[in-house]
Amino acid sequence: MTYPPQVEHVVKLDLGERSYPIIIGQELLQTEVLRILLANVGSGSQGMLISNDLVFGLFGEQVLDALGQAQVDMFLMRDGEAYKNLESYTQALDALMQQGHNRSTCVYALGGGVVGDLAGFVAATYQRGVNFVQIPTTLLSQVDSSVGGKTAVNHPLGKNMIGAFYQPQSVVIDTHVLNHLPDREYAAGLAEVIKYGVIADQEFFVWLEDNMPALVDKDPKALGYAIKKSVETKAEVVARDEREGGVRAILNFGHTFGHAIENVSGYGEYLHGEAVAIGMIMAGEFSCRLNMFDRKMQERLVRLTDAAGLPIALRKALDVAELVAAIGMDKKVIDGQLRLILARDLGTVEIVAEYPHTQLRDLLSEYAG
Repeated sequence: MTYPPQVEHVVKLDLGERSYPIIIGQELLQTEVLRILLANVGSGSQGMLISNDLVFGLFGEQVLDALGQAQVDMFLMRDGEAYKNLESYTQALDALMQQGHNRSTCVYALGGGVVGDLAGFVAATYQRGVNFVQIPTTLLSQVDSSVGGKTAVNHPLGKNMIGAFYQPQSVVIDTHVLNHLPDREYAAGLAEVIKYGVIADQEFFVWLEDNMPALVDKDPKALGYAIKKSVETKAEVVARDEREGGVRAILNFGHTFGHAIENVSGYGEYLHGEAVAIGMIMAGEFSCRLNMFDRKMQERLVRLTDAAGLPIALRKALDVAELVAAIGMDKKVIDGQLRLILARDLGTVEIVAEYPHTQLRDLLSEYAG
């Protein structure tokens, strides 16, 4: 298709018949622009917009105006990771059924990762699957959770333990909406951007070191480039391993520790990106202790994370036994063995199944205390 001039980059996630575009630009949520971008997505006469009160208050009406279906309904969930749960999921399904939505409906996710994950799981399971579009409004969701088809809700015993792999029809990333993000939430998204430099692209990591001040200031040119590079890396990895049977696990660098921190501290104490930032530091440190990762590289990772305005250590102590138990519920546990994503170099990580468990517990004790 011919894209309007507001579109700056289009990245294709290549999955054969389920391939889709990731569209990046400024002012893409303008009604007329979005109408063009969504014109060929919803094939039926129905649509359901899933969002929360805060995001809907900023962008909801213009998105509703852009949708072409004859019947457009909405479900507004409560804001925050604590509400990415089965109760909210059931309420969203109730809304679809009460409004008489059929299999030709299209679910539109307008919001951050919480909204996108829940809406995607709803779309994956409603009448065995309906069309789905991601319109992410946080940096973290734009560079990570909206791309790749992971959908889920949390369980009290673990994050994202109930979900499905389900790809959207398209992802629309409007960088201009990030001007509305609080600084803390914006910084949380930079954790995932840094992650891509560590796992797959040393040149990008160096670029981030040189350009982090511009990113912190939300410079449009720097931001567009960083999002494009992040999305390209994720799209390439997902195209090789859609269902995380192998290489896709590298996208979880820092997440094993980060998810455990979120779980034990209580969802909401740390933003997801903040927990991942600390988790990356812990993963890098453990890599150093196993003589995989050069100490100078670890110091660069710590400096870059700190320059992004992210925490590099826990704000208060956590129970080590609870952290160990939470890590044991990680989805990368296979046959009782946790696989860790550890750094070999900036731009190179490995999936490691054999490591000294006593050293891992020592690491957790040091960081938790």
